[in-house]
Amino acid sequence: MTDHPIPAARPENPRFSSGPCAKIPHYSLDMLSDAPLGRSHRAAVGKSKLAEAIDLTRAVLGVPADYRIGIVPGSDTGAVEMAMWTLLGQRPVEMLAWESFGEGWVTDAVKQLKLDATVRTADYGKIVDLTQVDFDRDVVFTWNGTTSGVRVPNGDAIPADRDGLTICDATSAAFAMDLPWDKLDVVTFSWQKVLGGEGAHGVLILSPRAVERLESYTPAWPLPKIFRMTKGGKLIEGIFKGETINTPSMLAVEDYLVALKWAQGLGGLPALIARADANAAAVRDFIADKDWIADLAEDPATGSTTSVCLKFTDPAIKDGAGFAKAVAKRLEKEGVALDAGAYRDAPAGLRIWCGSTVEASDVAALMPWIEWAYRAELAAQ
Repeated sequence: MTDHPIPAARPENPRFSSGPCAKIPHYSLDMLSDAPLGRSHRAAVGKSKLAEAIDLTRAVLGVPADYRIGIVPGSDTGAVEMAMWTLLGQRPVEMLAWESFGEGWVTDAVKQLKLDATVRTADYGKIVDLTQVDFDRDVVFTWNGTTSGVRVPNGDAIPADRDGLTICDATSAAFAMDLPWDKLDVVTFSWQKVLGGEGAHGVLILSPRAVERLESYTPAWPLPKIFRMTKGGKLIEGIFKGETINTPSMLAVEDYLVALKWAQGLGGLPALIARADANAAAVRDFIADKDWIADLAEDPATGSTTSVCLKFTDPAIKDGAGFAKAVAKRLEKEGVALDAGAYRDAPAGLRIWCGSTVEASDVAALMPWIEWAYRAELAAQ
């Protein structure tokens, strides 16, 4: 098939999915033995676990003391929808999109909420020019494009004295990137991403400015019960103390607590960021001198350190989409990379999750296998 040798080393953990993501190193179901299974989440033990998850989230991420943190239904999608449906509509809106999830928020704002929004988009591999954004409007954007491999490099373009709210979907950035809390009014994520938690739950973080909006503004549209965060014009504080809107999985909460405590043991956010940076560097160092594969991110300053997206650039490839899928299938068949294909709406290629639960040694071991699979598929054309 090919003269290119099969690599000798193999990743110990072949899980490179971009969500749900790899569990923490040395994970075992025995770690969940303290989960209060069969107990009400409203019982003292359930409330205590949920409150602990909120407190540890604040501690690890460095969330300011006056920001509220709530555990909400519907994963990151639910958290973003809660923010959009309850906060938008009071003032003009700008929607920023550079990948499929951002495009989904545009659809919700324009077609569902029917807002006359200014929409700014960028092709996969790029982000919009943030210096052109009017932050006196409410602005909705993703920090890291999970499907496009690009991220906002920093919060410098966001003015501290803005009049609008910034609503940031940070689901594949939180715990792996430094989020500037003073520049962000709403931050959402799901713990199935960087900390490798189980799906279904989202986290919604609100600044004092966002709370003020909630308490002073009533949207023109009806709100489903699952989105309501105020009662009688006041924030329902219980949501942000562990009294969840609907029934959470206490097993998933315990799993999140295990990951948070692991993160604390590493050294907190700086250690998590360093792990993701090292993982992404292992990919980019490998492709740096290759003429057949490249980073989808066009500007290194905006390259993601979690969802690293790659594209094949060899002109000898006859069917780009088919080729990329075949390479991903070869990697999975060999048991060296599971779920490493590009997102269905993204350009053809590979997507290697490099979040903080992944070991750099596994990423480094995978890289020669990508070359082997590429050359094997090229020879099979």
